[in-house]
Amino acid sequence: MSDGTPADLFFDAAIGLLQRARDEEAEAITAAGTLLADTVTSGGRLFAFGAGHSSLPAQDVVYRAGGLALMNLLAAPGLVGVDVMPATLGSRLERVDGLATAVLDTSPLRAGDALVVISLSGRNALPVEMALEARRRGAKVIGVTSVAYATETTSRHSSGTYLKDHCDIVLDSKIAVGDAELTLDTIPAPFAPASTVVTSALLQAVLATTAATLADRGTEPPLLRSGNVDGGHEWNARVFEEYRDRIFYQQ
Repeated sequence: MSDGTPADLFFDAAIGLLQRARDEEAEAITAAGTLLADTVTSGGRLFAFGAGHSSLPAQDVVYRAGGLALMNLLAAPGLVGVDVMPATLGSRLERVDGLATAVLDTSPLRAGDALVVISLSGRNALPVEMALEARRRGAKVIGVTSVAYATETTSRHSSGTYLKDHCDIVLDSKIAVGDAELTLDTIPAPFAPASTVVTSALLQAVLATTAATLADRGTEPPLLRSGNVDGGHEWNARVFEEYRDRIFYQQ
């Protein structure tokens, strides 16, 4: 670590990653936003899935003020953030073959829908199977992952493949293997992960593209307003009623 405080250096690293994502993933962001707009226009439903900390960006786009009301969280016990004890069990669950199929079997996802699968490494059985099985069922899949893992780690799926190999569109978060941006001579391990910052920004960029694309087509994008501004609850109630067959977090 060189000049600057650790906080300064982390901000610099995060900003650098965000700039790379903006510049290098612009085409994929546009394609992903267009895919979601196409799905909305055709009557499809939208889902987001991630396990462990990869669930945090997925949760960030669901039932969010300023966000697209149609984004639904595809969840299963033990896989949403660190909601299971011990927390290390969540890491074990990501490696279980057949779990993604069980989750999809009990979910509302169907042909014509779109699913965003988030996995930093993209190497575990769960996200690989989730993407593979969702596409087999006729859904479109957008993967958000660090492509670097596919060249520097070994797949944990029986096929030897990674999340990126089973997606219609891939967004590369540019995160280095290990997800730690800083080093210090007095600290024996690298530290300061930035994957949540970058992945959340990528997803919000995609949904901003979706909203603008729908508007360009003459369709009012189903956006939510904050309940803490006057008229917000009334606005949201109208959106919920209009799209009640595609919003599952109210049921």
